[in-house]
Amino acid sequence: MVSHVNLVKLCVGAEAVEDLVAWQKSRAGGAESYNPRHVTRMWPKREEELLNGGSLYWVFKGVILARQKVIRLDEVFGDDGIRRCGIVLDQEVVRTSAAPRRPFQGWRYLKPEDAPRDLPKGRQGESELPRELENALAEIGIL
Repeated sequence: MVSHVNLVKLCVGAEAVEDLVAWQKSRAGGAESYNPRHVTRMWPKREEELLNGGSLYWVFKGVILARQKVIRLDEVFGDDGIRRCGIVLDQEVVRTSAAPRRPFQGWRYLKPEDAPRDLPKGRQGESELPRELENALAEIGIL
């Protein structure tokens, strides 16, 4: 049986999870069946594992705070004719416990055992702690 693997990616330009949600909704143009897509230059070599239940974990200002399940990978060609990977995501943005992450470029694989846990459903809509406090708590392993 094939296990799964996740991806982790910086959410560039977003200060908070709400920014990502708002941006994805604006791209949907009001369509109910819209699934967000993130286009990247590299195609995951571990495609089968990623599509076997993997998620894309989003890093906001140095901290993983949310994830979205990966639905499929689409082949996308830019105006330059170069083949890219469109990572198609589930509409639901699931908040996770805070997990600090150093800056990096592109995306990285994330083993399931290293992924932050989902917040309980009752905490999904809670307002975030002040960024400095959340980062400090995550650094010492409390969040």
